[in-house]
Amino acid sequence: MAPALYLQIKQHVLDGIRSRHYEAGDRIPTEAALCEQFAVSRMTVNKALRELVAEGWLNRTAGSGSFVADRRTESTLLAIRNIADEIAEQGAEYSARVIRLERQAADEKVAVQLGLRVGAPIFHSLIVHQADGEPLQLEERFVDARQLPGYGEQDFTRQTPNRYLMEECPLSEMEHVVEAVLPSAGEAGLLQVRVDTPCLLLHRRTWSDGALVSYARLLSPGSRYKLRSQTRMS
Repeated sequence: MAPALYLQIKQHVLDGIRSRHYEAGDRIPTEAALCEQFAVSRMTVNKALRELVAEGWLNRTAGSGSFVADRRTESTLLAIRNIADEIAEQGAEYSARVIRLERQAADEKVAVQLGLRVGAPIFHSLIVHQADGEPLQLEERFVDARQLPGYGEQDFTRQTPNRYLMEECPLSEMEHVVEAVLPSAGEAGLLQVRVDTPCLLLHRRTWSDGALVSYARLLSPGSRYKLRSQTRMS
């Protein structure tokens, strides 16, 4: 099954940005031009562009169009820290609750994030990272099963996914988007916070030797766990 049309348009624009066909500050094709190119409605194009704006790839100016965002300010995000080490350095005891670790087929959204076809095999993990038994971060991660076939056999109460990834496939490139959000009811329950608690959500995709291997959503209650320069990674 092919990805939804708006996801195809979104990926097309992303490919143009990553290949540097569009540089920071460049204007991308208009909604009308994209509608004509993909033979879709303006609503479909608008949805793709809205997501790119929300994820930090584009800036939109009424009456002027959509422009590639300057992401150089995110360079400080490239320092990777293992959350278990961070917690230990603060004098607390690290522990993890593995809520889910399973092999499944990629749906449309995950397929786009990992650059895979819909239905491709992936691993999906959901882990609560804790300090002295208190939840600090909820990590949801999707991994290309072809790149890391052993991921589903790991005991992530003994080592974090970050440590496993660094040992199995040293990372060569990263992409980050940070946003302020409110947790869903399920996320709030796992983090033991109210649904109106402000949280930081870090989207992170990682590559090894040019291959995209992992996409993670790292959710932390802002009042409980402040990411130092946004560099912590589970």
